[in-house]
Amino acid sequence: MRLCDAHTHFFSRAFFDLLGKQAASARNLRADVLIEAVAREAGIVLPSPSPSTHAGQWLRELDQHAVERAVTFASLPGEAEAVAEASHASGGRLIPFVLVDPTTTAGLEAGKHALQALGHRGILLFPAMHHFDPGSPALDSLYRDCARHQALVIVHCGLLQIKLRDLLGIRPAYDLRFANPISVIGAAEKHRDVHFVLPHFGCGFFRETLLAGAQCPNILIDTSSSNSWMAAQPEDLTLERVFRKALQVFGPRRILFGTDSSTFPRGWRSDLFHDQERALDAIGLSEPDRARILGGNLLELFQIH
Repeated sequence: MRLCDAHTHFFSRAFFDLLGKQAASARNLRADVLIEAVAREAGIVLPSPSPSTHAGQWLRELDQHAVERAVTFASLPGEAEAVAEASHASGGRLIPFVLVDPTTTAGLEAGKHALQALGHRGILLFPAMHHFDPGSPALDSLYRDCARHQALVIVHCGLLQIKLRDLLGIRPAYDLRFANPISVIGAAEKHRDVHFVLPHFGCGFFRETLLAGAQCPNILIDTSSSNSWMAAQPEDLTLERVFRKALQVFGPRRILFGTDSSTFPRGWRSDLFHDQERALDAIGLSEPDRARILGGNLLELFQIH
């Protein structure tokens, strides 16, 4: 089995600096002082200013847990270059994706630039945060670029919480009317040569995620995060039941293992990996299908042999 994580956040020093400047300007504070105070409160060790050095920290973490490769996100558009540098320094073990705000021309162009010039292998969309319909024709040119570069499109649907933004006091207005996985069907039907990924099993919109997967063979899911969204469901769900139902609809070839790992000293979330291993054991998944979910599918999507 080749273990690969399809969902992590790189969280470079550029990421913290950009958020710190945004928060400090609204509070008349020094950005560096603010971000250091918030990091202490959150129990986060700020990364090295060097993306290559921070990449080395991630690689040591992956080695410790026998993780071959990990998708790593530039969680702000301005972090794209740092994550591209880290990916290069990692020899390709860190697979770069970039967050795109498609509501402005500049945002769309930044996303295309990351794919074309920086080597990013996928994009990350947050419809609830940026208030847009992922099936809008305004995104067609971005999806066509993804098809040309064989890039994945991750569309975060469902509940959205970003703790660091909350601590900094810059929480945007999240509008869950834009967060329904059903809205991804229009884009997936139009762009059938693009793979769309719904992370966190749809993060609360589980039924709608299953419907989207049943409708469109180019829609996948990932298993990342603690999946605490289950507490907000009317039925009594467990991770085993979620996996069983997801396998009935998506099959073992359209499910990607992920953890949503992000900051240090916590590092790579081995606890979430073991939770998912126990769930797969409980449902009696075969070894070949387990190997597909835990890494094989991601390697196949990126044609890594």
